[in-house]
Amino acid sequence: MEQLLNTSFKFKNRSQHLFQNLLFQATFVVANYFFAMLLVLCVGWLNENRVGLLYLVQIPYWLKLILSVALVDMTTYWFHRMAHRIPLLWRLHRIHHSDTSVDASTALRAHPIEVLVFGTSNIVAAGLFGLDFIGLGLYFLIVIPVFLLQHTNVQFPRWIDTAFGWIFVTPGYHKVHHEQNQYYTDSNYADIFVWDRLFGTYRSKPLNEIVYGLKEFDNDKMQSFLFQMKSPFINIKRITPENLLKNDSQDHNL
Repeated sequence: MEQLLNTSFKFKNRSQHLFQNLLFQATFVVANYFFAMLLVLCVGWLNENRVGLLYLVQIPYWLKLILSVALVDMTTYWFHRMAHRIPLLWRLHRIHHSDTSVDASTALRAHPIEVLVFGTSNIVAAGLFGLDFIGLGLYFLIVIPVFLLQHTNVQFPRWIDTAFGWIFVTPGYHKVHHEQNQYYTDSNYADIFVWDRLFGTYRSKPLNEIVYGLKEFDNDKMQSFLFQMKSPFINIKRITPENLLKNDSQDHNL
């Protein structure tokens, strides 16, 4: 779709960008495969011992499935929010945000160790709320294509945001999360449902004004797969609007 339709952002070296992101995706998928075995063991034990809130109430199974998707999504929202707030977790998560040319290949651009962060959220959700494999599977069945669409570099009609943006995370809603300005980067954490509106982290910005990426990673060397893989172990200071203003003020005084 991105190759055939008019995209909202143009960028050079698309094939090189795709190649680099496919390397990220390959390592991330392999890491998820191995973590899935741990997930199955943990959730299986939790289900066998009937651990979680939904085991304490009698509700129709179809309602339990809907609640399962919503509850996993809410748990992931808080883990995602922590990944932005806790410096150690941000070192892992910033690889996803460092992409200066966001498209569908960005969706699975992540460090393999980050599997421990977001993968653990599924175990926590299962333990807290009593979710089974079918409920978790339904969540993944929904969130993966949604996540790809949210990053797709295609200009979607604005009415999609207007009609569905109060309940669901639309592509326009999520793209603001990839804005270079930290005020927007640290917002719009949700994946399916708009928990940001409920928990006060919603931000909006016209798509044609968005600058993607992170300023501290805005050069070709730092965009490479090999550099990104070792970047969590490198102390790279986060550049914020406040830092820029402070540096400009100091330069002016000098």
